[in-house]
Amino acid sequence: MNATSIIQSVQTLQSNILQHVHHRALLQNVGQPTLQEEQLFFIQLPFLNGAQMNDDRKISAITVGIVHASLLEHEKVMEVEATSKEQQLIVLSGDYYSGRYYQLLAQTGNILLIQKLSRGIVNRCEHQIRLYEPEQRSLEQWVQSLMIIESELISQYYDVYGFTAYTDLMQNTLTYIRLKKELQLIQKGQNGFLYRVLALADNPAAIPSAAESIDEQLTVYKKRLREIVKHMNLHNDLKQSIEQYITV
Repeated sequence: MNATSIIQSVQTLQSNILQHVHHRALLQNVGQPTLQEEQLFFIQLPFLNGAQMNDDRKISAITVGIVHASLLEHEKVMEVEATSKEQQLIVLSGDYYSGRYYQLLAQTGNILLIQKLSRGIVNRCEHQIRLYEPEQRSLEQWVQSLMIIESELISQYYDVYGFTAYTDLMQNTLTYIRLKKELQLIQKGQNGFLYRVLALADNPAAIPSAAESIDEQLTVYKKRLREIVKHMNLHNDLKQSIEQYITV
C-alpha cells in the first residue's frame, strides 16, 4: 500500500459512481454530482487496509457514494428562487441519483444494507431538519449534528460489513474536515450550516466569538484524532493520508 494506490482506489470508486449516475442532460445543465474525496476515502478505507473486496462489497460502496451524491444535490437547492430551471434540475438530479441507488440496492438483494442505509438517511435528514426548528441548541450539539450528517451513512455501511473498528476514526475525521469548512465560511461571512444555526447573519458582532469557539472544537478533534490514529492498526501510508486531512 502506498500513496499512489490510495489515490487510484479513491479515483476508481469515483469513476464507478459517476458511471452509474451518468445522464447527459443533467451533466450539461447542472454538472457532475458532488463527490467528496474524503468520504470516498473512508468508504474505501477497510479495503485499503486489507479487507477483502468482492462484487457485493463493490456495489455497496458505489451505492453509499451515490446516496451521498443524491443528498448533497438536494442540499444545493436554494430557499429563494427554488422554482428556477436550474433549481428544478438540481432537485431532479437528486431524485435521479436516488433512483439509481434504489436500483443498485434492489439488484444486490442485500436486505440488511437496505435497512441500514434507510435508517442512516432518516437519521441524517432529521439532523438537517433541525436547521429549521425553533429550539435553541449549543455549539456542541450542532457539531454532533454535523457529525451525523457527514458520517452516518458510512457508519451504517461499516456496520453491515463488520468494519466498525474504523467508525470512530471516520466520524471524527469527517467532522473535523466539515468544521474547518464551516469555520472558513464564517470567517468570510458566507452562508453555511453553523452560520445559519448560530444566526450570525442577524448578529455579525458574534462572528469572532463563534469562530474562536469552533477553532477550540477543532483543536479538541485534532488531538483526539491523533490519539485514535496512534493506536489503530493501519498501514503507515493510510496514517499519513489521514494526517494530511487534519493538517491541510
